[in-house]
Amino acid sequence: MKAVFFDRDGIVNEDFGYVCEPKEFIFMEDIFELLKFCKEKGFLLILITNQSGIGRGYYTLEDFKEVTQYMQKGLKKKLKFAFDSIYFCPHNPADACLCRKPNIGMIQKAQKDYALNLQECFIIGDKPTDMQAGQASGIGNKIFLKNTDEGVMGIENLHIVFSLKQALEVMKHLVGE
Repeated sequence: MKAVFFDRDGIVNEDFGYVCEPKEFIFMEDIFELLKFCKEKGFLLILITNQSGIGRGYYTLEDFKEVTQYMQKGLKKKLKFAFDSIYFCPHNPADACLCRKPNIGMIQKAQKDYALNLQECFIIGDKPTDMQAGQASGIGNKIFLKNTDEGVMGIENLHIVFSLKQALEVMKHLVGE
């Protein structure tokens, strides 16, 4: 099986820093088009998100679940489908866990759960740690919504874009319309 791994904040929704209430969750422009294309091409849609705000005590696991439910309902209303799976890391960066990106614990769990061929997968993110996790796990293509040059040197099959619309064009080129 193949999947597209999506980061959440800055890819699916506007990143205002520690988005933890439904009223703060605003879908990114063009995310619906991108998700629809991926689904039509037979990709599983998998969300992998660092949520250190839980570990830092900024919000609770229940707050995260409420925002996630809001996101999933919004996607189903607009697209008639939502993410197939959601993996999250609730840890504080100081916890040195195996799941927090750039570590690959969330990707490994998804690979095991779905028998994914990671070489056929994509990861779309806006932080170098997203691309580093993709590289370390062997994901075939990485699409980086650029906000910095730092941390992405040496990443193979890296496609730098400046919008989700451009990410969609990269996907169309690589997967075929």
